[in-house]
Order: sequence, then structure tokens, then C-alpha cells
Amino acid sequence: MQQKLEKIKLVITDVDGVLTDGLLHYDANGEAIKSFHVRDGLGIKMLMESGIQVAVLSGRDSAILRRRIADLGITLFFLGKLEKESACFELMKQAGVKPEETAYIGDDSVDLPAFAVSGLSFAVADAPSYVKNAADYVLSLCGGKGAFREMSEMILTAQGKSAVFDSAQGFLKSVKNMAQ
Repeated sequence: MQQKLEKIKLVITDVDGVLTDGLLHYDANGEAIKSFHVRDGLGIKMLMESGIQVAVLSGRDSAILRRRIADLGITLFFLGKLEKESACFELMKQAGVKPEETAYIGDDSVDLPAFAVSGLSFAVADAPSYVKNAADYVLSLCGGKGAFREMSEMILTAQGKSAVFDSAQGFLKSVKNMAQ
């Protein structure tokens, strides 16, 4: 596991059930709100500031999601894409990385093809058992509750970059464009 974590240059994340708790809230106009955990947002920024690219791959598309992606400065993404295998390959190509340099974090059946083509796969704690069984690593936190941050700290620690989150000096030096 350590050797795989050391190689990661791109993290691809699902949204609903990973960056959110998976609940969809609608009003008469459609999707009204999504709740994102600020620790996950900071985990994304820490990875990016440490030279690890982050991409978003979601089967859904919404103005709310596009706003969150923009707030975090994420430029690699595919939205409204349920066929995740080919999308992962395209994101890897855009990022200039190989599959073994890519980690994917997901929570449901739609993510299994992405697990299969990524060098390292993570499932959130509240994923179904068959998704957990397919993942290389099962996180201790649930989707929307800091699971992405847990994974980001594992990668940063393995790459000798933990100062970005575990020391005041390292944090202030590394995180230039704050966003949560």
C-alpha cells in the first residue's frame, strides 16, 4: 500500500456519496442544495498545493456542483458521466499520468469500473459491502463526513508531505490559495 500511495499524482473523486453524504435535496426548480464537508475541501487544496492533481467525476451535473468545483479551483472534471472507465482514462490523459499513478475514491456500483482502471482505489466507510470488497482500501469515515480528507492525508503522509496538514509552519507555507 505504501508504495502505491507514494506513486499517486492524480486523485479522481466521485461526488455524491463521497464529497457529499449522498442525499439529494430538491425543490420545485430541481436540485436545491448539496452539503460539502469543509475538511474535504481543504484536503483537495492540500493535495493540489502539494503537486497532486485532483479531478472530479460525477454521474450528475448541477449548478451547485459546478460552483463547488470552481470554488476549489479544480480544472479537471467530467459531470453527468455515468460511464466512468473511459472518463478516468481521459482524465489521466489530460493530467499526463499513468493508471498506476492514479487513485480513485468512490462509494457505489457506478464507481467499480473506475476502481478497475486506477492504480489505487478507496471506498468510503458507508459504501455497500461489495464496493468495499472491490476497493484496495476502505476508509474509516463516511461520504460527506471527511472521507476524502482521510484519504488525502494518507497520500500526503506516504509522500513525505504531511507538514502541509500537521504543522502550522508547513500549512502556512504550502496552502497559498485557501479554500474549504
